[in-house]
Amino acid sequence: MTSRLSGSSRDATRRGAAPRVLHVTQPVDGGVARVVTELVRMQHVAGFDVTVACPDSGLGQVLRELGADVRHWPATRSPGPSLLGETRRLAHVVKAVRPDVVHAHSAKAGLAARLTVQGRIPTVFQPHAWSFEAVGGVTAAVATAWERWAARWTTRVVCVSKAECARGQRAGVRAHWRVIPNGIDPVRFHPTAAPARAALAPLADLDTAALLVVCVGRLCHQKGQDVLLEAWPSVLRRVPGARLALVGDGPQDGPLRYRSPEGVLFTGAVADVVPWYQAADVVVLPSRWEGMALAPLEAMACGRPVVVTDVAGARESLPPDHGAHCLVPAGRPGPLADALTRMLLDPLLRESLGDQGRRHVLAAHDVRRSAEAVADLYRELLGVRRTVAHGAEPTECRESIRS
Repeated sequence: MTSRLSGSSRDATRRGAAPRVLHVTQPVDGGVARVVTELVRMQHVAGFDVTVACPDSGLGQVLRELGADVRHWPATRSPGPSLLGETRRLAHVVKAVRPDVVHAHSAKAGLAARLTVQGRIPTVFQPHAWSFEAVGGVTAAVATAWERWAARWTTRVVCVSKAECARGQRAGVRAHWRVIPNGIDPVRFHPTAAPARAALAPLADLDTAALLVVCVGRLCHQKGQDVLLEAWPSVLRRVPGARLALVGDGPQDGPLRYRSPEGVLFTGAVADVVPWYQAADVVVLPSRWEGMALAPLEAMACGRPVVVTDVAGARESLPPDHGAHCLVPAGRPGPLADALTRMLLDPLLRESLGDQGRRHVLAAHDVRRSAEAVADLYRELLGVRRTVAHGAEPTECRESIRS
Protein backbone atom coordinates (compact mmCIF):
# COMPACT_ATOMS: atom_id res chain seq x y z
CA MET A 1 0.00 0.00 0.00
CA THR A 2 1.27 3.46 -0.85
CA SER A 3 1.66 5.87 2.04
CA ARG A 4 -0.15 9.20 1.61
CA LEU A 5 0.35 11.00 4.90
CA SER A 6 0.75 14.60 3.77
CA GLY A 7 -2.70 15.40 5.17
CA SER A 8 -1.85 14.37 8.73
CA SER A 9 -3.02 16.34 11.70
CA ARG A 10 -1.49 19.65 12.75
CA ASP A 11 -0.30 18.09 16.02
CA ALA A 12 1.42 15.21 14.22
CA THR A 13 3.02 17.64 11.79
CA ARG A 14 4.42 19.75 14.63
CA ARG A 15 5.89 16.65 16.23
CA GLY A 16 7.35 15.55 12.90
CA ALA A 17 5.92 12.08 13.60
CA ALA A 18 3.52 9.74 11.90
CA PRO A 19 -0.13 10.00 12.96
CA ARG A 20 -0.84 7.83 15.98
CA VAL A 21 -3.74 5.41 15.74
CA LEU A 22 -5.04 3.56 18.79
CA HIS A 23 -7.16 0.50 18.04
CA VAL A 24 -9.24 -0.74 20.97
CA THR A 25 -10.62 -4.24 20.60
CA GLN A 26 -12.60 -6.72 22.64
CA PRO A 27 -13.22 -9.45 21.45
CA VAL A 28 -9.79 -10.76 20.48
CA ASP A 29 -10.90 -13.70 18.34
CA GLY A 30 -13.06 -14.49 15.32
CA GLY A 31 -13.77 -12.04 12.53
CA VAL A 32 -13.10 -8.93 14.62
CA ALA A 33 -9.57 -10.10 15.36
CA ARG A 34 -8.96 -10.84 11.67
CA VAL A 35 -10.15 -7.35 10.66
CA VAL A 36 -7.95 -5.68 13.28
CA THR A 37 -4.96 -7.78 12.22
CA GLU A 38 -5.28 -6.78 8.57
CA LEU A 39 -5.78 -3.10 9.43
CA VAL A 40 -2.69 -3.12 11.64
CA ARG A 41 -0.66 -4.88 8.96
CA MET A 42 -1.63 -2.38 6.26
CA GLN A 43 -1.38 0.71 8.47
CA HIS A 44 2.09 -0.22 9.69
CA VAL A 45 3.25 -0.53 6.06
CA ALA A 46 1.58 2.80 5.25
CA GLY A 47 3.61 4.58 7.91
CA PHE A 48 1.05 5.06 10.69
CA ASP A 49 2.20 4.75 14.31
CA VAL A 50 -0.13 1.94 15.44
CA THR A 51 -1.00 0.92 18.99
CA VAL A 52 -3.57 -1.69 19.98
CA ALA A 53 -5.24 -1.96 23.38
CA CYS A 54 -6.65 -5.44 23.99
CA PRO A 55 -6.77 -8.23 26.57
CA ASP A 56 -3.88 -10.69 26.72
CA SER A 57 -4.35 -13.19 23.90
CA GLY A 58 -2.80 -14.78 20.87
CA LEU A 59 -3.96 -11.72 18.93
CA GLY A 60 -1.58 -9.52 20.91
CA GLN A 61 1.42 -11.62 19.95
CA VAL A 62 0.44 -11.58 16.27
CA LEU A 63 0.08 -7.80 16.33
CA ARG A 64 3.45 -7.33 18.01
CA GLU A 65 5.06 -9.40 15.26
CA LEU A 66 3.44 -7.03 12.74
CA GLY A 67 5.13 -4.06 14.39
CA ALA A 68 2.29 -2.71 16.55
CA ASP A 69 2.72 -1.42 20.07
CA VAL A 70 0.33 -3.64 22.04
CA ARG A 71 -0.93 -2.41 25.41
CA HIS A 72 -2.54 -4.83 27.84
CA TRP A 73 -6.13 -3.82 28.46
CA PRO A 74 -7.93 -6.38 30.66
CA ALA A 75 -11.60 -6.34 29.66
CA THR A 76 -14.41 -8.86 29.67
CA ARG A 77 -16.40 -9.55 26.52
CA SER A 78 -19.72 -8.23 27.91
CA PRO A 79 -20.67 -5.15 29.96
CA GLY A 80 -20.82 -5.64 33.70
CA PRO A 81 -19.53 -4.42 37.08
CA SER A 82 -15.97 -4.45 35.76
CA LEU A 83 -16.70 -1.66 33.26
CA LEU A 84 -15.65 1.17 35.57
CA GLY A 85 -12.22 -0.34 36.15
CA GLU A 86 -11.84 -1.20 32.47
CA THR A 87 -12.61 2.38 31.48
CA ARG A 88 -10.14 3.71 34.04
CA ARG A 89 -7.38 1.41 32.74
CA LEU A 90 -8.13 2.40 29.16
CA ALA A 91 -7.82 6.07 30.16
CA HIS A 92 -4.26 5.35 31.32
CA VAL A 93 -3.49 3.81 27.92
CA VAL A 94 -4.93 6.82 26.08
CA LYS A 95 -2.94 9.21 28.24
CA ALA A 96 0.30 7.30 27.61
CA VAL A 97 -0.19 6.83 23.85
CA ARG A 98 -1.67 10.27 23.08
CA PRO A 99 -3.34 9.04 19.88
CA ASP A 100 -4.51 11.27 17.05
CA VAL A 101 -7.35 8.83 16.23
CA VAL A 102 -9.08 6.17 18.33
CA HIS A 103 -10.65 3.25 16.44
CA ALA A 104 -12.91 1.08 18.64
CA HIS A 105 -13.98 -2.35 17.41
CA SER A 106 -17.23 -4.06 18.44
CA ALA A 107 -19.70 -3.24 21.18
CA LYS A 108 -17.60 -3.64 24.32
CA ALA A 109 -14.59 -1.72 23.06
CA GLY A 110 -16.95 0.88 21.61
CA LEU A 111 -18.58 1.30 25.01
CA ALA A 112 -15.35 1.63 26.98
CA ALA A 113 -13.51 3.77 24.43
CA ARG A 114 -16.28 6.32 24.00
CA LEU A 115 -16.84 6.59 27.74
CA THR A 116 -13.11 7.18 28.13
CA VAL A 117 -12.52 9.68 25.31
CA GLN A 118 -15.95 11.39 25.19
CA GLY A 119 -15.20 13.02 21.84
CA ARG A 120 -11.98 14.75 22.90
CA ILE A 121 -10.08 12.78 20.24
CA PRO A 122 -11.48 11.87 16.80
CA THR A 123 -13.16 8.53 17.44
CA VAL A 124 -14.14 5.87 14.93
CA PHE A 125 -16.57 3.18 16.09
CA GLN A 126 -16.93 -0.01 14.07
CA PRO A 127 -19.76 -2.20 15.47
CA HIS A 128 -19.01 -5.39 13.48
CA ALA A 129 -22.79 -6.13 13.83
CA TRP A 130 -24.94 -4.20 16.27
CA SER A 131 -25.02 -5.30 19.90
CA PHE A 132 -28.79 -4.80 20.19
CA GLU A 133 -29.31 -7.54 17.59
CA ALA A 134 -27.64 -10.07 19.90
CA VAL A 135 -30.02 -9.61 22.81
CA GLY A 136 -33.69 -9.04 23.49
CA GLY A 137 -36.11 -7.31 25.82
CA VAL A 138 -34.79 -4.75 28.27
CA THR A 139 -31.16 -5.48 27.39
CA ALA A 140 -31.78 -4.67 23.73
CA ALA A 141 -33.55 -1.46 24.68
CA VAL A 142 -30.63 -0.41 26.88
CA ALA A 143 -28.09 -1.24 24.15
CA THR A 144 -30.07 0.76 21.59
CA ALA A 145 -30.37 3.74 23.95
CA TRP A 146 -26.63 3.66 24.55
CA GLU A 147 -25.79 3.65 20.83
CA ARG A 148 -28.10 6.63 20.29
CA TRP A 149 -26.43 8.52 23.14
CA ALA A 150 -22.85 7.57 22.25
CA ALA A 151 -23.22 8.86 18.68
CA ARG A 152 -22.45 12.35 20.05
CA TRP A 153 -18.98 11.05 21.01
CA THR A 154 -18.37 9.30 17.69
CA THR A 155 -16.71 11.15 14.86
CA ARG A 156 -17.54 8.39 12.38
CA VAL A 157 -19.44 5.10 12.59
CA VAL A 158 -17.92 2.64 10.12
CA CYS A 159 -20.26 -0.08 8.91
CA VAL A 160 -19.14 -3.02 6.80
CA SER A 161 -22.33 -3.08 4.73
CA LYS A 162 -25.12 -0.75 3.70
CA ALA A 163 -27.54 -3.09 5.46
CA GLU A 164 -25.66 -2.71 8.76
CA CYS A 165 -25.71 1.06 8.33
CA ALA A 166 -29.45 1.04 7.57
CA ARG A 167 -30.07 -1.12 10.65
CA GLY A 168 -28.37 1.48 12.84
CA GLN A 169 -30.39 4.28 11.28
CA ARG A 170 -33.66 2.37 11.82
CA ALA A 171 -32.68 2.01 15.48
CA GLY A 172 -32.46 5.79 15.78
CA VAL A 173 -28.67 6.16 15.83
CA ARG A 174 -28.01 9.64 14.37
CA ALA A 175 -24.37 9.57 13.34
CA HIS A 176 -21.84 10.46 10.67
CA TRP A 177 -21.71 7.20 8.73
CA ARG A 178 -19.19 5.55 6.45
CA VAL A 179 -19.65 2.19 4.71
CA ILE A 180 -16.42 0.30 4.10
CA PRO A 181 -17.10 -3.32 3.08
CA ASN A 182 -14.99 -6.06 4.61
CA GLY A 183 -11.99 -7.25 2.64
CA ILE A 184 -9.76 -10.31 2.73
CA ASP A 185 -6.30 -11.17 1.45
CA PRO A 186 -6.75 -12.96 -1.91
CA VAL A 187 -3.12 -14.07 -1.84
CA ARG A 188 -3.53 -15.98 1.41
CA PHE A 189 -7.03 -17.20 0.52
CA HIS A 190 -6.64 -18.84 -2.87
CA PRO A 191 -7.89 -21.87 -4.79
CA THR A 192 -5.93 -25.09 -5.04
CA ALA A 193 -6.19 -27.62 -7.83
CA ALA A 194 -5.98 -30.71 -5.63
CA PRO A 195 -7.10 -30.24 -2.00
CA ALA A 196 -4.95 -32.41 0.30
CA ARG A 197 -7.63 -33.61 2.67
CA ALA A 198 -5.35 -36.29 4.05
CA ALA A 199 -3.16 -33.53 5.53
CA LEU A 200 -6.07 -32.48 7.77
CA ALA A 201 -6.10 -34.95 10.66
CA PRO A 202 -9.91 -35.10 11.15
CA LEU A 203 -10.28 -35.95 7.43
CA ALA A 204 -7.47 -38.48 7.19
CA ASP A 205 -9.87 -41.45 6.99
CA LEU A 206 -12.51 -39.73 4.88
CA ASP A 207 -13.40 -41.41 1.60
CA THR A 208 -11.86 -39.33 -1.19
CA ALA A 209 -15.20 -39.40 -3.01
CA ALA A 210 -17.17 -38.10 -0.01
CA LEU A 211 -18.71 -34.65 -0.37
CA LEU A 212 -17.65 -32.23 2.36
CA VAL A 213 -19.50 -29.20 3.74
CA VAL A 214 -17.43 -26.87 5.92
CA CYS A 215 -18.67 -24.24 8.38
CA VAL A 216 -16.00 -21.88 9.72
CA GLY A 217 -17.01 -19.72 12.68
CA ARG A 218 -17.14 -19.30 16.41
CA LEU A 219 -19.47 -21.89 17.93
CA CYS A 220 -22.09 -19.54 19.32
CA HIS A 221 -25.75 -18.58 18.99
CA GLN A 222 -25.00 -15.84 16.45
CA LYS A 223 -23.41 -18.19 13.91
CA GLY A 224 -26.38 -20.58 13.92
CA GLN A 225 -24.57 -23.93 13.93
CA ASP A 226 -27.52 -25.35 15.91
CA VAL A 227 -29.78 -24.69 12.90
CA LEU A 228 -27.22 -26.33 10.63
CA LEU A 229 -27.14 -29.47 12.79
CA GLU A 230 -30.92 -29.59 12.69
CA ALA A 231 -30.78 -29.40 8.88
CA TRP A 232 -27.99 -31.95 8.43
CA PRO A 233 -29.97 -35.24 8.71
CA SER A 234 -32.14 -34.10 5.79
CA VAL A 235 -29.01 -33.45 3.72
CA LEU A 236 -27.53 -36.82 4.65
CA ARG A 237 -30.64 -38.71 3.60
CA ARG A 238 -30.36 -37.25 0.11
CA VAL A 239 -26.55 -37.19 -0.12
CA PRO A 240 -25.39 -40.40 1.61
CA GLY A 241 -21.81 -40.33 2.78
CA ALA A 242 -21.58 -36.53 2.94
CA ARG A 243 -19.71 -35.03 5.86
CA LEU A 244 -20.04 -31.73 7.72
CA ALA A 245 -17.04 -30.13 9.46
CA LEU A 246 -17.56 -27.42 12.09
CA VAL A 247 -14.29 -25.49 12.25
CA GLY A 248 -13.85 -23.36 15.37
CA ASP A 249 -14.57 -23.33 19.06
CA GLY A 250 -16.75 -21.25 21.36
CA PRO A 251 -19.32 -21.30 24.16
CA GLN A 252 -21.71 -23.64 22.31
CA ASP A 253 -19.11 -26.34 21.70
CA GLY A 254 -20.46 -28.69 24.39
CA PRO A 255 -24.18 -28.34 23.60
CA LEU A 256 -23.55 -28.70 19.86
CA ARG A 257 -21.50 -31.85 20.32
CA TYR A 258 -24.18 -33.29 22.59
CA ARG A 259 -26.89 -32.91 19.94
CA SER A 260 -24.68 -33.66 16.95
CA PRO A 261 -26.18 -36.04 14.34
CA GLU A 262 -24.29 -38.58 12.24
CA GLY A 263 -21.65 -37.37 9.80
CA VAL A 264 -20.49 -34.28 11.69
CA LEU A 265 -16.86 -33.53 12.58
CA PHE A 266 -15.77 -30.99 15.22
CA THR A 267 -12.26 -29.68 14.56
CA GLY A 268 -11.95 -27.22 17.44
CA ALA A 269 -9.86 -24.11 16.93
CA VAL A 270 -7.38 -24.38 14.05
CA ALA A 271 -4.24 -22.37 13.38
CA ASP A 272 -5.04 -21.91 9.69
CA VAL A 273 -8.53 -22.06 8.17
CA VAL A 274 -7.35 -21.89 4.55
CA PRO A 275 -6.87 -25.68 4.08
CA TRP A 276 -10.39 -26.25 5.37
CA TYR A 277 -11.89 -23.92 2.79
CA GLN A 278 -9.78 -25.56 0.10
CA ALA A 279 -10.90 -29.03 1.20
CA ALA A 280 -14.60 -28.15 1.07
CA ASP A 281 -17.07 -28.83 -1.69
CA VAL A 282 -19.44 -26.24 -0.17
CA VAL A 283 -18.92 -23.69 2.61
CA VAL A 284 -21.92 -22.74 4.75
CA LEU A 285 -22.54 -20.00 7.32
CA PRO A 286 -26.06 -20.07 8.87
CA SER A 287 -25.75 -16.86 10.94
CA ARG A 288 -28.67 -15.24 12.73
CA TRP A 289 -27.16 -11.77 12.30
CA GLU A 290 -23.98 -10.21 10.88
CA GLY A 291 -22.53 -6.94 9.61
CA MET A 292 -20.75 -8.61 6.72
CA ALA A 293 -19.29 -12.01 7.57
CA LEU A 294 -15.70 -12.76 6.59
CA ALA A 295 -16.06 -16.53 6.19
CA PRO A 296 -18.08 -16.39 2.92
CA LEU A 297 -15.58 -13.91 1.44
CA GLU A 298 -12.67 -16.14 2.45
CA ALA A 299 -14.41 -19.21 0.99
CA MET A 300 -15.15 -17.47 -2.31
CA ALA A 301 -11.54 -16.29 -2.51
CA CYS A 302 -10.59 -19.97 -2.28
CA GLY A 303 -12.90 -20.67 -5.22
CA ARG A 304 -15.54 -22.42 -3.13
CA PRO A 305 -19.32 -21.95 -3.46
CA VAL A 306 -21.17 -20.74 -0.37
CA VAL A 307 -24.59 -21.06 1.23
CA VAL A 308 -25.35 -18.22 3.66
CA THR A 309 -28.36 -16.87 5.49
CA ASP A 310 -29.96 -13.68 4.21
CA VAL A 311 -28.77 -11.43 7.05
CA ALA A 312 -27.15 -7.99 6.93
CA GLY A 313 -24.27 -7.85 4.49
CA ALA A 314 -24.88 -11.25 2.90
CA ARG A 315 -26.39 -9.99 -0.36
CA GLU A 316 -23.74 -7.28 -0.63
CA SER A 317 -20.94 -9.82 -0.20
CA LEU A 318 -22.14 -12.12 -3.00
CA PRO A 319 -21.72 -11.69 -6.75
CA PRO A 320 -24.84 -10.45 -8.60
CA ASP A 321 -27.47 -13.12 -9.23
CA HIS A 322 -26.01 -15.58 -6.71
CA GLY A 323 -28.89 -15.09 -4.29
CA ALA A 324 -31.10 -17.77 -5.87
CA HIS A 325 -28.49 -20.46 -5.17
CA CYS A 326 -26.64 -19.12 -2.15
CA LEU A 327 -29.11 -17.29 0.12
CA VAL A 328 -31.55 -18.92 2.56
CA PRO A 329 -33.74 -17.51 5.35
CA ALA A 330 -32.10 -17.31 8.76
CA GLY A 331 -33.18 -19.77 11.44
CA ARG A 332 -34.93 -22.23 9.08
CA PRO A 333 -33.33 -25.67 8.73
CA GLY A 334 -35.57 -26.81 5.85
CA PRO A 335 -34.50 -24.24 3.22
CA LEU A 336 -30.91 -24.55 4.45
CA ALA A 337 -30.94 -28.33 3.91
CA ASP A 338 -32.52 -27.92 0.45
CA ALA A 339 -29.90 -25.40 -0.69
CA LEU A 340 -27.00 -27.53 0.53
CA THR A 341 -28.44 -30.63 -1.11
CA ARG A 342 -28.97 -28.92 -4.47
CA MET A 343 -25.43 -27.63 -4.49
CA LEU A 344 -23.84 -30.90 -3.39
CA LEU A 345 -25.64 -32.80 -6.15
CA ASP A 346 -24.61 -30.37 -8.90
CA PRO A 347 -20.82 -30.31 -9.45
CA LEU A 348 -21.05 -27.99 -12.47
CA LEU A 349 -23.01 -25.45 -10.43
CA ARG A 350 -20.43 -25.64 -7.65
CA GLU A 351 -17.59 -25.04 -10.10
CA SER A 352 -19.35 -22.10 -11.75
CA LEU A 353 -20.27 -20.41 -8.46
CA GLY A 354 -16.77 -20.93 -7.11
CA ASP A 355 -15.12 -19.34 -10.14
CA GLN A 356 -17.50 -16.37 -10.10
CA GLY A 357 -17.03 -15.94 -6.37
CA ARG A 358 -13.25 -15.74 -6.68
CA ARG A 359 -13.47 -13.09 -9.40
CA HIS A 360 -15.97 -11.10 -7.33
CA VAL A 361 -13.73 -11.04 -4.27
CA LEU A 362 -10.75 -9.91 -6.34
CA ALA A 363 -12.80 -7.06 -7.79
CA ALA A 364 -14.75 -5.88 -4.74
CA HIS A 365 -13.31 -7.25 -1.47
CA ASP A 366 -9.54 -7.09 -1.63
CA VAL A 367 -8.34 -6.14 1.86
CA ARG A 368 -5.93 -3.58 0.42
CA ARG A 369 -8.83 -1.50 -0.86
CA SER A 370 -10.68 -1.76 2.46
CA ALA A 371 -7.60 -0.81 4.48
CA GLU A 372 -6.87 2.17 2.22
CA ALA A 373 -10.45 3.38 2.63
CA VAL A 374 -9.99 3.29 6.43
CA ALA A 375 -6.65 5.12 6.10
CA ASP A 376 -8.32 7.77 3.93
CA LEU A 377 -10.96 8.20 6.62
CA TYR A 378 -8.25 8.77 9.25
CA ARG A 379 -6.59 11.36 7.04
CA GLU A 380 -9.93 13.09 6.62
CA LEU A 381 -10.45 13.20 10.39
CA LEU A 382 -6.92 14.35 11.11
CA GLY A 383 -7.64 17.44 9.05
CA VAL A 384 -10.59 18.30 11.32
CA ARG A 385 -9.95 17.61 14.97
CA ARG A 386 -13.59 17.68 16.03
CA THR A 387 -16.31 17.21 13.42
CA VAL A 388 -19.00 15.72 15.67
CA ALA A 389 -20.30 17.95 18.42
CA HIS A 390 -23.43 17.68 20.52
CA GLY A 391 -26.33 18.39 18.21
CA ALA A 392 -24.30 18.05 15.00
CA GLU A 393 -26.26 17.09 11.91
CA PRO A 394 -25.83 13.37 11.08
CA THR A 395 -25.02 12.04 7.63
CA GLU A 396 -26.60 9.36 5.49
CA CYS A 397 -24.82 6.11 4.66
CA ARG A 398 -21.97 6.75 2.25
CA GLU A 399 -19.84 4.02 0.75
CA SER A 400 -16.08 4.59 0.58
CA ILE A 401 -15.29 1.81 -1.90
CA ARG A 402 -17.43 0.38 -4.65
CA SER A 403 -17.37 -2.70 -6.80
